[in-house]
Amino acid sequence: MKYALVGLSLLLAANAACAQDAAADNPLIEGGTWEELRADITGDTPLKDGAALFRVTAPYRANDAATVPVVIEQTDPASGPITAIRLVVDENPAPLAAEIRFGPAMDPLKFETRVRVNQYSNIRVIAETPSGSYMNGRFVKASGGCSAPATRDAAAALAGIGEMKLRLFGPVPLPMSRERSEAQIMIRHPNYSGLQRDQITQLFIGAHFIETLEVRQGDEVLFTLHGGISISENPVFRFSYTDNGATELNVHAVDTEGNVFDRALPKMPPA
Repeated sequence: MKYALVGLSLLLAANAACAQDAAADNPLIEGGTWEELRADITGDTPLKDGAALFRVTAPYRANDAATVPVVIEQTDPASGPITAIRLVVDENPAPLAAEIRFGPAMDPLKFETRVRVNQYSNIRVIAETPSGSYMNGRFVKASGGCSAPATRDAAAALAGIGEMKLRLFGPVPLPMSRERSEAQIMIRHPNYSGLQRDQITQLFIGAHFIETLEVRQGDEVLFTLHGGISISENPVFRFSYTDNGATELNVHAVDTEGNVFDRALPKMPPA
């Protein structure tokens, strides 16, 4: 009976711990890495607490360290537009995952992408506004994301490189309606980090990733991105924007091998 009660107590404690993990908030934690990185990433720029301006959502325990979703959503539109962000994964070999600048149509900001996380790490978002720079973020438990093998073999991963898909959420806005819309762009690219091995030869695969990206509706720039090895394989970008009535989204991407990918993605499927 005594052992049964001990076993029951351990089971209840384990269940309680799981429930706590599932419900846990995961704010940034104190750590020395950021103090070493900060000067290179932000210089002497003062960083205000961004909690009242925007929310960062990322899982406390990531299901897949190679594709960790990060959502940045402005919660106080009255504070003015977020014109740019720097996305930082403290403990990654290349901590600065991306620098992204936003056009006026992206205000108020709601933006999602996926990153690699190499070990337990803070994920920080540093947002620029006309009133200054703000920081917020989340702590994520994940490991091995930068060296995780690609989901396809090397030849297959490169075969469809540069293919893109557009997904729209909700009805397609009427021309010149200026309605708020939501879209997702997926780009086929292995985004090799340089830390992965070919699963056949076991040799390291050289870094090869999308370095610059521009997304426009007509002639109007929605966002531009300068990325690094911490953006996931087959990058995905989901975002809200004010539609200007253009019939397509235009994407211009350049990778580190000099490959250029230009795609016009119609908002309406072909007849």
